[in-house]
Amino acid sequence: MMQFLAIICCAFFLYSPILSQAEILYSGENNPDNLVGHGGPIKALVISQDGLKALTGSFDYSAMLWEFVPGNNPKLLSRFADHDGAVNAVEFVGLNNRFITAGDDGSLYLWDTKSQKLIYRYNGHQGKVLSVAVSPDHEFAASASWDRSVRLWDLKSGQQLALLVGHKGPVNAVLISGDGRYVFSAGYDGTIIKWDAKTGKFLRSIYKHGWGINVMQWLPEKKQILFGTINGDVRIFDLITDTISKILIPHQRPVLALASSKDGNYIASGGGDGLIRVWKLADWSVVEELQSAFGPVWAMDFGKDSAQLYYAGLDDYAVYWKISPRKIEDEVQSKYPRRFQKFNEMTLGERQFARKCSICHTLKPGDANRAGPSLNGVFGRKAGTLKGYPYSEGLLKSNIVWNEKSIDELFAQGPQHVTPGSKMPLQKIAQKQKRDALILFLKEHTK
Repeated sequence: MMQFLAIICCAFFLYSPILSQAEILYSGENNPDNLVGHGGPIKALVISQDGLKALTGSFDYSAMLWEFVPGNNPKLLSRFADHDGAVNAVEFVGLNNRFITAGDDGSLYLWDTKSQKLIYRYNGHQGKVLSVAVSPDHEFAASASWDRSVRLWDLKSGQQLALLVGHKGPVNAVLISGDGRYVFSAGYDGTIIKWDAKTGKFLRSIYKHGWGINVMQWLPEKKQILFGTINGDVRIFDLITDTISKILIPHQRPVLALASSKDGNYIASGGGDGLIRVWKLADWSVVEELQSAFGPVWAMDFGKDSAQLYYAGLDDYAVYWKISPRKIEDEVQSKYPRRFQKFNEMTLGERQFARKCSICHTLKPGDANRAGPSLNGVFGRKAGTLKGYPYSEGLLKSNIVWNEKSIDELFAQGPQHVTPGSKMPLQKIAQKQKRDALILFLKEHTK
């Protein structure tokens, strides 16, 4: 199963139509309404209920807090880079006073918005965290993880309240009921499970789908659950009738993102097919569709005005889309190919760098907010010594000097063996020819 999931993840990064290098579509990353600042693709995005703030989480191991000021462009308030992996989930707590971030490192982080300081780091999960939910009274949070568990956390004491085990595969999504009494979770086993929020007790499986469930979203009044699946289905489960109450138009690829407007009048679905579809709840009509160029839609949310929506995918920024009145000529298209997508004009070494390194590293001085430090001048440099980058303890204590031999060992054996305890993703390059080509490319382009 995990091998299958890894294949899906890689497919999302490499998914693209066959275009030549000359057929690049230039993006609107300079659009002042976009959320620009991350150094890697954005995986998580949420806009506060009052529409005044936004949170984004990225593959660059960081989260960003944004502010919307009427009559002005979005303002970046702060970047939070304490994570040891990609940030997959972000959620506000209360009236924007605190917020939670979580991701590949398996931890949850509770932050204070005003001081921008870390309050608690919650440890316990043994796999990446994909989803976080906060109770209506802001007393506790729930997290869904690929370690097949859901955990409940006290937002005042910083303690774990309960461990919920019952899924037969990675858990992707979690919700808390409007009265705070129940937790609902879903994952790759295709089931939606209902739990007692106070005791963590398994109550029952309320629904079984034939395919894995990726995402869930509450509809108004929290009596219906909107969910999206691996095979592209978009459906609504009614908690009152205990049945599927609506089957919407499916996506051609997995559904990866769902959103509900602040006024409760609209919902949206986004998928691996790059399509965003907006629905009007009053009559279930499709009011708009947007085809995001060359890649999946990983995250999205409506703004304060339900005619506006932000979405994110393979780009290093979140895109602003004015749904209505729609001006197609103003809508941005993403840049193709991205730095991590291969195309025929690349040399073997450049292709390895694009696919294995460019998500986290740049070749130019400065880290550009990437997950890893700049590789400029890396040959002959002692590991963990580049100023301005927050290294993990594993690299700070390392005696490694980067050269042809140590870089070859890094990709031949894997970071878990060469730099244990570091933030570097677990990846290897098995073929020596490809490792040699990467090293040659780095020697030529990091001087």
